[in-house]
Amino acid sequence: MKKIGFIGLGVMGGAIVTHLLQAGFELHVYNRTQAKMQPYVALGAISENSPQEVAAHAEIIFTMVGFPQDVKYVYFGENGIFKSDIAGKYLVDLTTSTPTLAKEIFQEATLRGAHAMDAPVSGGDLGAKNGTLTMMVGGNLADFEILTPIFEIFTSTLNLQGPAGSGQHTKMANQIMIAGTMTGLTELLVYAYAAGLDLEKVLATVGGGSAANWSLTNYAPRILAQDFTPGFFVKHFVKDLKIALDEAEKMNLQLPATQQALKMYEELAKDYPNSGTQSLIKLFWPEGTPKK
Repeated sequence: MKKIGFIGLGVMGGAIVTHLLQAGFELHVYNRTQAKMQPYVALGAISENSPQEVAAHAEIIFTMVGFPQDVKYVYFGENGIFKSDIAGKYLVDLTTSTPTLAKEIFQEATLRGAHAMDAPVSGGDLGAKNGTLTMMVGGNLADFEILTPIFEIFTSTLNLQGPAGSGQHTKMANQIMIAGTMTGLTELLVYAYAAGLDLEKVLATVGGGSAANWSLTNYAPRILAQDFTPGFFVKHFVKDLKIALDEAEKMNLQLPATQQALKMYEELAKDYPNSGTQSLIKLFWPEGTPKK
């Protein structure tokens, strides 16, 4: 299979498309904002006018859009993937979406003779650019094994988590953990500065011990450099935490730390929805730097 379709050319999607083009695949791309397709067309991708057209020309169709409603439109909409003949094709949703929608897509694809997987990823803009994303897959083992060589082009860690919807459940577990590391990182900086400590020395020290984590390594330097560009958007993290808490409620679980993290990010999203998640520090330091 050499013809790949990719729908959604955001920060991470665009980087993945670049890796696939460099690997020699024929890429058919679509993005709601047409201008975002041009850099990839310049690299050799073929632009299409709708998800339906992408599905018509490709053997494997990846989708990576913003919100569950976007996923639903891309698959079930009037010019969606399911309007094309997809028998024998592979559909892979990389979006962080809901387990329920993942199951709906899987069921519809199966009825149409296609293969579907929910495969959300983690690793942000750096992971996408470096081809080191972590992928969490829900679907059938045989389909997973067929596409693993392609997944490995832009991931460094991938596992089949279980049947349809399992990838999304795993991503929710991932986001719950990230919520804790981001609030911890933010409060660490606020506390250390108030105590009169040298922030760079503190980060170097705690990063070498049991407090080390991905958020500390990758986002703390951005905060100190006042770099709040999005590796992952605040508005998308709010969406993810809402999904996680909704799923937790269905399982009769209470996740108080995640609930508090959501409240903080909802407050942040009022002013900085399109900033990176590291901008959480602005709830404490509105200018992005320590209060004098």
